[in-house]
Amino acid sequence: MPKMTEDYYEILGVARDATPEQIKKAYRQLARKLHPDVATEPDASDRFKKVAEAYEVLRDEQKRDLYDRGGDPLGGGMGGFNGGFGGFNGGAQGFDFTNLVDAMFGGQQTRGPRSRVRRGQDAVVRLDLDLAEAAFGATKPVRVDTAVLCPRCSGSGASEGSKPVRCSTCHGQGDVTHVQRSFLGDIRTTQPCPTCRGYGTVIPDPCVECNGDGRVRHSRTIDVKVPPGVDTGIRVKLAAQSEVGPGGGPAGDLYVALNVVPHDVFKRVNDDLEMVVKIPMTAAALGTEVQVATLEADLPDPDPADTAVTVVVPAGTQSGTRVTVEDKGAPRLRGNGRGDLGVTLLVQTPTKLDDTQRELLRDLAEARDESRPEGMVQRHSKGVFGRIRDAFVGQ
Repeated sequence: MPKMTEDYYEILGVARDATPEQIKKAYRQLARKLHPDVATEPDASDRFKKVAEAYEVLRDEQKRDLYDRGGDPLGGGMGGFNGGFGGFNGGAQGFDFTNLVDAMFGGQQTRGPRSRVRRGQDAVVRLDLDLAEAAFGATKPVRVDTAVLCPRCSGSGASEGSKPVRCSTCHGQGDVTHVQRSFLGDIRTTQPCPTCRGYGTVIPDPCVECNGDGRVRHSRTIDVKVPPGVDTGIRVKLAAQSEVGPGGGPAGDLYVALNVVPHDVFKRVNDDLEMVVKIPMTAAALGTEVQVATLEADLPDPDPADTAVTVVVPAGTQSGTRVTVEDKGAPRLRGNGRGDLGVTLLVQTPTKLDDTQRELLRDLAEARDESRPEGMVQRHSKGVFGRIRDAFVGQ
């Protein structure tokens, strides 16, 4: 070990075999605590300088190795900020404030020129579906207004015969460093070059079609294959169908958000379909069979055998009775089979009677001793009135 008054590992409070992540975490905690802008202790400034000095050495693999072997990693003495620490007070290196911010707030420091070629952004478009299209699947066209590869420059952004040249401001580095004097000494901050915006190159003669971006706006139609069993809120991913990235970079993904339009007859509940069928009072009392249309009837070219089912109405059926027809609901999105079709029967009381019908009903009432019936109060339940209400108000 070199002859020095301070132990960098002890200053940061880490073991000598500490990982870079542990060293960075320890420094971040101490820097937040001792920074002159927030600390009130009299010796906070000196301790902050020592912590920064220790981190400057231990964060660098080569400097740390030299320090562990007893060498001088800063090349100018180890006597603190006024004695040659890396230039905190006019030394050759200077203190890089960008490193401090990255360490304190967990930022990822990126230096050097960045590529002009980048991946395009993802996008989301909405697609409305009929209930039958959502249940049985469909192929639907979607109009997309997005960025595509520039046909004139093929993504380079430069005019024909021209090409990007090295930036004269940052000399191709992509970033520039500013040095500012402070009570801590020379503080350096590194930022993307304002001339080339961090690319390291500039395009002196941009393409007239895309103005140097490498892409242009274009509208196109994409066919979206909707799988059977989808519902509102589900997204279909179309890989690499969104906008092309700057500089001709790879395209992002397009997400199609599905919205199922309410149906006039059917209401979907998970994989089941619900409908309400009105039947006459006499049919409910005597029992009957009724034909009801299925959702397949909405398909463009259905099999006639699948467009209707027979629902058996037992004698004495009460209003609100639900009859289940198995495997006539919506296909399951992830799995085999289909849901059920629930048919809620709504018994209708006749409102217009001729004299003969009225007399027949009176005879029936007398025969059943119901000419002057006493009303029976019964607690209503979801099973009776609730299903009728839900069928009409959509709850």
